[in-house]
Amino acid sequence: MSSINDIMVEITPQVLLKAYACGIFPMAESADDNALYWIEPEQRGILPLDRMHLSRRLARTVRSGAFEIRVDYDFDGVIDGCASSRPGRRSTWINARIRKLYAELFDLGYCHTVEAWQDGRLAGGLYGVHLGRAFFGESMFSACRDASKVALVHLVARLKHGGFSLLDTQFVTEHLLSFGAKEVSRETFQRLLEEALLGRADFAALPDDYPPDAVLQLVSQTSKTGCSTA
Repeated sequence: MSSINDIMVEITPQVLLKAYACGIFPMAESADDNALYWIEPEQRGILPLDRMHLSRRLARTVRSGAFEIRVDYDFDGVIDGCASSRPGRRSTWINARIRKLYAELFDLGYCHTVEAWQDGRLAGGLYGVHLGRAFFGESMFSACRDASKVALVHLVARLKHGGFSLLDTQFVTEHLLSFGAKEVSRETFQRLLEEALLGRADFAALPDDYPPDAVLQLVSQTSKTGCSTA
């Protein structure tokens, strides 16, 4: 992974969008560190939209409707969840500047959340940035079992239905590997990104009340818009 000098100058949402279009993104060392760094991994994580792996158990959970899915409903709650401490990790890289920047992108319509609610409470979710036909996943969290996984399944269905071609995960974790995420070279990612930026996609195309069975069917379908490294 390569990083560029820390950023102490003012970053606007427009600057951040230009950075994403170039294949770089900001991170902080910790929530208490106000400095930001431009990151450009040599190996980039992606989740091919037409090759998502889904376990039978998770499919049953999605089908059961145990979670109510909401989109762009509680950005502050999602980013609070992503920044909260978890077993084995005291804090995250989400500092005050990250919060402010992505809140501004959310207000402008470039940042989105997919949220899993249970019994009237936010149980998990994720957020990321939409640019062209690319979605840049930033972070996800679960307050109870499977909440973020169900949110991810619904995200992939939404991206496929809306005509997206690239789901960037930045890095690959064991959690993402179980869904079919893979690493590609920086050069391959740049090519995929350039192709994704040429068109438009609609994050809101999928109805909010899309039935769970239809979501699973959509995720399992081979899609012409799914990104390929061939």
